[in-house]
Amino acid sequence: MSIRARAAGRVNLIGDHTDYMGGLALPMTIDRFTVVEGVPTPDSPTVRLVSDSEPEPAVFGLPAPDPSGLEPQWAAYPAAVAHEFGITTGFTGTVTATIPRGAGLSSSASLELATALALLAAQQRPLPEPLELALACQRAEHLAVGVPSGLMDQLCIATGRAGHASLIDFTNSEVSHVAVPDDAHVWVVHSGTERRLASSAYGERRASAEAAAALLGPLRDAGADAIEALDDPILVRRARHVHGECRRVERFVQALEAGDLRGAGSDMLASHRSLRDDYEVSTPALDALVETLAAAAGVFGARMTGAGFGGCVVALTSASFDLAALGGEMRGWSVRAVDGIHLDRG
Repeated sequence: MSIRARAAGRVNLIGDHTDYMGGLALPMTIDRFTVVEGVPTPDSPTVRLVSDSEPEPAVFGLPAPDPSGLEPQWAAYPAAVAHEFGITTGFTGTVTATIPRGAGLSSSASLELATALALLAAQQRPLPEPLELALACQRAEHLAVGVPSGLMDQLCIATGRAGHASLIDFTNSEVSHVAVPDDAHVWVVHSGTERRLASSAYGERRASAEAAAALLGPLRDAGADAIEALDDPILVRRARHVHGECRRVERFVQALEAGDLRGAGSDMLASHRSLRDDYEVSTPALDALVETLAAAAGVFGARMTGAGFGGCVVALTSASFDLAALGGEMRGWSVRAVDGIHLDRG
């Protein structure tokens, strides 16, 4: 039996650093993928994966060990997935990816989901419900890299629908799909700086937002006056971002549904300013790229996307926008919303 599992990358249109705070986000799965393809090896309790972007294969025995310290480093992701799902059937295969790494487009979550689909199929187990699948892959990521990342990436990929963005309410992990208008084009443009979440201040940002929530209750529902009255100016900024970002997600969805792309773009720019000034996760390269795109003809709005500290900017544009017209050495992709996961058994 041959198995081919595919999981998309994702870009977050708006709503960053809200997932782990019980807020709102609007990501969408994109036409850049991780594909895991191979065959079960039931007589050999070993997983061996060869990647098109890594010099060394990921090889580990089953039941999978704790992946901390596993070499090469990328092997920690499939090993953590196998550990989390209790995989006992061996598998030999390849990993190919079109998602740029270090760009904030969920290359790691995509690898986790594609690996989970392939290994579960090799063991002839039914796929879990999307939320259960996403939660298990989130736990695997925590185990693999030790960063307390939120659920947005895995849940968006597990539930992604072609032509739609995923409105996720993280108070209950409910997902509703929002159609992306046909005349709205989405561009992802790389800042030139690779994003490395594990070495960033992600954990500090989360801890300070949680400290604010401990004083105020859920930040999405906190009053603006109560936020500004906090004694610690850092907590004020973190809480102000989370609260305001949830409101911006709501307005962005309303604007998309009304076909108001300029209104949606305005909220993207406001989101970037908040991530830059209140959450302090942007970089000079990201800021400069947002300014360049926002000033270009055919661009309605732009913002950094993902957790920050490097990576990409997402821009909402008209169909006529062409990144090449800006000149220079810009690296970017026009992306469309696609189904998040797909599994073939041969």
